[in-house]
Amino acid sequence: MKKRRRCRWANGEDILMRDYHDYVWGVPKKKDIDIFEALVLDSNQAGLSWACILHKRDNFAKAFYNFAPRKISKMTKRDVDRLMKNPGIIRHRGKIEATIGNAKAFLDLQKEFSTASKYFWSFVDGKSIVNKPTNYSKVLSQSNISDLLSKDLKKRGFKFFGSTICYAFMQGIGMVDDHTKDCFRCKKS
Repeated sequence: MKKRRRCRWANGEDILMRDYHDYVWGVPKKKDIDIFEALVLDSNQAGLSWACILHKRDNFAKAFYNFAPRKISKMTKRDVDRLMKNPGIIRHRGKIEATIGNAKAFLDLQKEFSTASKYFWSFVDGKSIVNKPTNYSKVLSQSNISDLLSKDLKKRGFKFFGSTICYAFMQGIGMVDDHTKDCFRCKKS
């Protein structure tokens, strides 16, 4: 059987990374719950590898009410203290507190824009940006749009969303499709 060519970062033996590459990365997500999950995971990635976060995804889902922003927004200091003892997630007080604060800011986006999806996708006029880099070294780590998104999210109270994390988030929800030209997932048109 012929082996599929993937973007270089997904060619290893890690099945979760391959599945993420094959079925999630660069695929447009427009449901608020999916977008919020990506926000939680990406904000916790700051300073860490994506593989580390991906392998803790199920633990994050359990710890944070299956990524339900309304429930997370009601978490207390006692919840933070409890989560600081949970080895299944990233035990960083600032990131746990940011997840709660980001849930509150996310709910504000929903109120203002009717859906958070409308807000995020407005940065790319509702359509994925398809870059088709020739090789992995050409894949961006940030862009003018991720810079703008980062500034606006910070202004709205979001934490752990620098431009690089915003760009990874944009790739994760399909606002940006950076599959390399030699990857089977690269759109051939």
